Amino acid sequence: MEKIVDIGFETIHLGHGSGGELTRNLLDKIIFKTFSNPFLDQKHDGSIVEFNEKIAISTDSFVITPIFFKGGDIGSLAVHGTVNDVAMCGAIPKYLSLAFIIEEGLKVSDFIKIVQSIKKAADESGVLIITGDTKVVERGKGDKIFINTTGFGEMHSKANISIQNILENDVIIVNSFIAQHGMAIMSDREGLEFETTIKSDSTNLNYLVKDLLDEFGNNIKMFRDPTRGGLGTVLHEIANDISKGVFIKETDIPIEKQVAAACEMLGLDPLYVANEGVFLTIVSKEIASEVLQLMRNHSKGKNAAIIGFVTNNHPKKVVMESSIGGKRIVSPLVGEQLPRIC
Repeated sequence: MEKIVDIGFETIHLGHGSGGELTRNLLDKIIFKTFSNPFLDQKHDGSIVEFNEKIAISTDSFVITPIFFKGGDIGSLAVHGTVNDVAMCGAIPKYLSLAFIIEEGLKVSDFIKIVQSIKKAADESGVLIITGDTKVVERGKGDKIFINTTGFGEMHSKANISIQNILENDVIIVNSFIAQHGMAIMSDREGLEFETTIKSDSTNLNYLVKDLLDEFGNNIKMFRDPTRGGLGTVLHEIANDISKGVFIKETDIPIEKQVAAACEMLGLDPLYVANEGVFLTIVSKEIASEVLQLMRNHSKGKNAAIIGFVTNNHPKKVVMESSIGGKRIVSPLVGEQLPRIC
């Protein structure tokens, strides 16, 4: 990557958010230089783009601590999180807006690393940064840096994602190991570090989603990414929304041994631990094996697994068969297991 020109400061100052010369220097030498494209190069307050069909829009704010962690940082996380939310709607992500709230005193070198990470993640996801904003707050009134992103995507022509399409015996599939992101963050936090090779699963899922829609179209009933609140919370939300039950088997849920061990050590239920590279899809029983095979043939779905199904029994409840054969209700998460996780 091309070396970014030094802006003449080691840390961010309040003047960098004043709207004056320091702001322009920060924008020109870091932001505009890194994300240069015909939309952003206009340096206007917004951008005008064209869509031929319906679009999906999703916005999110990222306030994670620490801002650098095993497997990623707040920059790549912001791109992946928003790209994935647009993809979960059944859309093809195309554009992102990008807004920074920077605390006075943030190292310029750290800011540049975050910007470069955003650029890399955006390029890998096939999206352009087309507009944004930068503000600086006084020292002590932020936590290094917060990022807000809004994603725009064109709906896939075959997509018909709706909870109203979900029927009894539909199958629930997840694409990868759960709980990696949350446990990676925990391992990096002061006072909670332990020997581990656990890395965040933060990644873009839009290409796998597109492949599924290309192949199976409106036979895909639902996409959902279980970020904050984890898999258990999302399944409970779905069961409640469709007024049907969900049945899952603990032994079928993909989880790495070291992640499971870390959760047990810290007294955390992996069903409620955050994910950033995981999504679930709900499909009819007739095509479940084909969907699973397609996912396993993709780099972002090689550990995919069928974990359960929809049932008319126990409406609005998630029941899990444990590894020892017993059954328990998976309740919704109340409060936060892990604060400041995304």
